Amino acid sequence: MRKDKKQVIGEEIGDESIKLFLEVEPADATPPSLHKLIKAYRGLRIDDFERFLGFFVEAGYDLDAKDAQGNDFVALIQDQRQAEPYIEAIKAARR
Repeated sequence: MRKDKKQVIGEEIGDESIKLFLEVEPADATPPSLHKLIKAYRGLRIDDFERFLGFFVEAGYDLDAKDAQGNDFVALIQDQRQAEPYIEAIKAARR
């Protein structure tokens, strides 16, 4: 973890802080929607990620965005230990 980044444990974060994840843009050819999902997955707890998904969809981003190899968000994280609740949240948001 970077020295300037404070670790937050158990502390509720506000909507404005969650919405900041909508502003991140990729530095490579990754589709912006996919990049935002990955950054939010890495930076938010599951409860906050679920709230993020509401803002994400409301802003018109694509839950099914794929990288150049055809991988969507679920395909990219499915082998990670903590991924299951995030995958379930994506599936619920797609409905």
